[in-house]
Amino acid sequence: MSTFVLVHGAWHTGKELEPVAAPIRAAGHIVHLPTIAGNRPGDATTTGLSEAIDSIVDYIVENDLNDIILLGHSYGGMVITGVADKISERLRRLIYWNAFVPNDGESLYDLVPPHYVGLFDQIEEARGDGTTVLPYPIWREAFINDADDETAQRAYDVLNPQPANTTKDKISLSKQPAEMEIAKSFINCTEDTALPHSHGWHPRLSEKLGLFRLVQIPGSHEICFTDPEALAAAIMIAGRD
Repeated sequence: MSTFVLVHGAWHTGKELEPVAAPIRAAGHIVHLPTIAGNRPGDATTTGLSEAIDSIVDYIVENDLNDIILLGHSYGGMVITGVADKISERLRRLIYWNAFVPNDGESLYDLVPPHYVGLFDQIEEARGDGTTVLPYPIWREAFINDADDETAQRAYDVLNPQPANTTKDKISLSKQPAEMEIAKSFINCTEDTALPHSHGWHPRLSEKLGLFRLVQIPGSHEICFTDPEALAAAIMIAGRD
């Protein structure tokens, strides 16, 4: 039996990963689904990356979790990297699921194509509250391209605004991910076009982990909505000793 902590991506909460957690729990494991600060109801729209990281550190410490397998999806990769830098002694393995892998001093915005930065700067300015939202056409074509229309719309309707500071703030690390003395895995969904394949997740970001286990499965960036059972199986493979 293992203990998994699954950390969601931008615009999401932990609740959206419940269908993924169910098969992992059915296999006899413990699964926690915290929601990152900034994505919880009533959280400040000015929440930054350090507060987001600290919220997951606090969750792990307050629940006295040890020997855990910590997964991050997309933006969640920024968060779990910061968590590993702070409390590596509580972790058994990191799993990056189509996730950002930052080196010290990098922000999420440093790791995406410039046109994404420009788009979200425009959205933040138009909203005027320090948050961004994902336009539906981008969601439909690039994030959940393996879904039918009904599934895509239903999933989009549960998304929430993302504090822009969490994506603009630069991470502060004492060592680079490749230097961290902890086991690492990378799950790559091969139809994920949330980042263009010329600027994609694997190997551009995965290779920053140094030594890592690669697990590849068919699916989009949001396979948690379209095939949660397949994702759960991949997570268990990625998390095995």
